[in-house]
Amino acid sequence: MCTVVIDVAGPDSARLLAVRDEDPQREWDALGEWWPDAHPGVSGIRDRRAGGAWLAVNLSERRLAVLLNRADVVDLAGDAAVSRGSLALESVAGRSPVAPLQMHGFNLLEVRPEGSRVLSWDGVELRETPIGDGIHMIAHDDLDDLGTPRIAAWLPAFRALGPAAESTDWTREWTSLLASSSRLDPEDDRAIIRDNRPHGYPTQSLLYCTASVTPAGVEVDYRALPSPGHWDH
Repeated sequence: MCTVVIDVAGPDSARLLAVRDEDPQREWDALGEWWPDAHPGVSGIRDRRAGGAWLAVNLSERRLAVLLNRADVVDLAGDAAVSRGSLALESVAGRSPVAPLQMHGFNLLEVRPEGSRVLSWDGVELRETPIGDGIHMIAHDDLDDLGTPRIAAWLPAFRALGPAAESTDWTREWTSLLASSSRLDPEDDRAIIRDNRPHGYPTQSLLYCTASVTPAGVEVDYRALPSPGHWDH
């Protein structure tokens, strides 16, 4: 149940904040070039168990992708499902998923020189949602879905900060707002820094990244939280 906030400014410029929720017992590696043979020049947050990536970036191609889980509308047996960890890696190599897919549901955020979009798979249909200019949020449902409590609670606040491209320090402004959101109990369904266990999932917020993708290049900053589901005030 990850969360991404993204500000798109034209087809080739975007800035984003991505918060990863995962089972704390599932080990990961910080941002690095973990796939030199299969994906040379690609950096990402690696999932050690499956070997894939939650977030991946291709600096030379100015591509970035983030993977968020979403619900299935069909019952896919666990032993029949293919790992979703390849999606972000393939995306930044220029290979987006094509249906049908033997995978559980996902939202794949793609930031590319030709524009940003979300590819959503629910087990039956693969949908594309282009992301227009402005500030948007995505979690486990659709883009800017106000039925998602954390989007309804925080999207207006992020939009009130104004365009990130016009700020002298947008990362500080956005992470300060993220910090203020953590005053909510992590079990609150409006929380961005989350503990999803009361909602039936073993996942908690573990880390966040800020990133900018512009004609000048790609910059990514990685920060792990001091303890799962909690912000260090």
